[in-house]
Amino acid sequence: MRIAVCDDDLQEQKQFEEALKCLDTAQRAEKFNNGASLLTAAKKYPPFDIVFLDIYMPNENGIDIAKELQAVSPETGIVFVTASRDHAVDAFSLYALHYLVKPVTPEGIAEAFRRLAELRSEYRERITLTVGSERHAVFLDQICFLENDNHAVNVQLADGQKLKVWMSFSELEKKMNGNFLKINRGIIVNMDYIAQMGANTCILQGSRKLPIAIRHSAAIRAAYDNYVFDRLSKRRGFKEG
Repeated sequence: MRIAVCDDDLQEQKQFEEALKCLDTAQRAEKFNNGASLLTAAKKYPPFDIVFLDIYMPNENGIDIAKELQAVSPETGIVFVTASRDHAVDAFSLYALHYLVKPVTPEGIAEAFRRLAELRSEYRERITLTVGSERHAVFLDQICFLENDNHAVNVQLADGQKLKVWMSFSELEKKMNGNFLKINRGIIVNMDYIAQMGANTCILQGSRKLPIAIRHSAAIRAAYDNYVFDRLSKRRGFKEG
């Protein structure tokens, strides 16, 4: 498990380390005294499993740091650590795992670990993509579509962000799950983001239009119709026979 603690007070870092050691002598935490160094480390692979983040640091707001951390590493569990509960509402609006009041105890850390395990039991598939010199952890359900771009692949995310990944289209295609449909030689679409499937054009939510391979349009349409039917059947609890 990759653990981080971010606190400008070195004594607080030491107390956290002692509490963690009391809980599990095999665990070690990476220590940071500011948000910038934490965010830099968070871009490295593998991502942090859990971060214990002080809300009050000189010239920094832990809530803002947490927002940036979630953008860089959405699968990382965030635990706010502070001497005051003033920002508790803000913390949980960010889907924080836990909110600990100093001094941190082994019991508090254990509860944070328990919540992390519980959260991960609700499994969401994810992949790690290399963009330039940085690695990005991306949930598959965040991806709208993939588009071949010479020796790279443009990965369009639901929030409007586009990642240019330098790997072969076929290699990235193998990492997709059954929610994705190849509608053209260099285009794969997440069917959950399709607003309308026409004869020659696939229209995504937000009105983005993508061309369909005319030779395979009937098979593509049939695959999409089957996917929609299966999803609706599961929601309604429908069983054949």
